[in-house]
Amino acid sequence: MNIISGLIQNYFYFASIVIFLIGTHVMLTHSNLIKKIMGMNIMETGIFLFVVSIGYIRGGSAPIVPIDGRGVRFINPLPSALILTGIVVGVSLTAFALSLVIELYKYYGTTDSDEIMEMRRRER
Repeated sequence: MNIISGLIQNYFYFASIVIFLIGTHVMLTHSNLIKKIMGMNIMETGIFLFVVSIGYIRGGSAPIVPIDGRGVRFINPLPSALILTGIVVGVSLTAFALSLVIELYKYYGTTDSDEIMEMRRRER
């Protein structure tokens, strides 16, 4: 019963791990490059949720100092700021990966990585 109550109290950590594992599963089991990029984005979302969850404090407030300032617990703003940078990097990486997939499609006529590897073997 102790494990279940711990999962209920920290459901955001558990959810982030599940989201990350779903993305990992999609990347490893699909040969379509678009689906692999989608899996990578799902994995990024799990990581973003995990890092933001680290900075969360139950009962905390925004890090703006009130006038009296006594007994107030603040949420750590650093993980949220880092995740904003991570989101920008993730969007850039997705755009770059999609542009590579477009070029691969133009050259090979498919987005299936297994077919592309087979065509490359035949070229040699």
